[in-house]
Amino acid sequence: MKIQSQLAIGSCSLVATAVIRRWLGTVRSRVQYGDHLVDPVHQDFRGPKIYVFWHENILMPLYLRGHCNVAMLLSRHADANVLDRVARMMGFGVVRGSTFRGGSTALRELAQRARNESLTITPDGPRGPRRRLAVGCVFLASTLNIPIVAMGFGYDRPWRLGTWDKFAIPRPGSRSRTVVSRPIYIPPNLGRDGLEVHRVGVEQILNHLSNDAEKWAFAGGRRIGDYSAQPKVSRVAKWSTSLEGPQGISLAEEFDRLEIEPGVLLKPLKATG
Repeated sequence: MKIQSQLAIGSCSLVATAVIRRWLGTVRSRVQYGDHLVDPVHQDFRGPKIYVFWHENILMPLYLRGHCNVAMLLSRHADANVLDRVARMMGFGVVRGSTFRGGSTALRELAQRARNESLTITPDGPRGPRRRLAVGCVFLASTLNIPIVAMGFGYDRPWRLGTWDKFAIPRPGSRSRTVVSRPIYIPPNLGRDGLEVHRVGVEQILNHLSNDAEKWAFAGGRRIGDYSAQPKVSRVAKWSTSLEGPQGISLAEEFDRLEIEPGVLLKPLKATG
């Protein structure tokens, strides 16, 4: 049932925000970065990023990186009204709409926001298919010349809802693990074929990182270069996001680092990358 009353939305959002903070505060989280400089709390963070992760894992980013000068894209559907308010309470900016399908208004607002803020998108939302990356985030990265950062999340035997995305809820006191890519450069002026190649490539990287994070969460333990993931407020992102940042690396370079075998569509790209 969709919540449409403003009073009900406000009340549900207050409760949800309090529960998220309290609940996820019990979860033992660790993160492994391909490049620490993509973290908006890092003192040397520079330039906007487009952070992408699967819709089912939205709770952990909400908890960990609020108040870090990041705007979140949410659908215009009424069922996102509570999430809109929760995201704002957790310290995110919010843009309502789509990046590609009839989303010219949202695209203009995202372009405006990207001058001073990073962006975050759940590229299989709002209605799926699950873990199928829509082309919008790739189109946006190509148009705005902003690198994509893929984030895989995994939990130790989470509860999952019977929704299209199998929405994940970490158990209290359980393990959460995050594996993050380096910034991925998307070339400008891509045609339909180029967008599809990069869409498939980012999707493959995001699924690889998600599967890796889930295996790590189930097994537990530490990894080289990982550290405890705690909610932090960025002291630098307010001014450093508007500066010029690194261009990012190619899909082929990230495939090599992660030792991913590309599909047929991506083999020519890797051969020339």
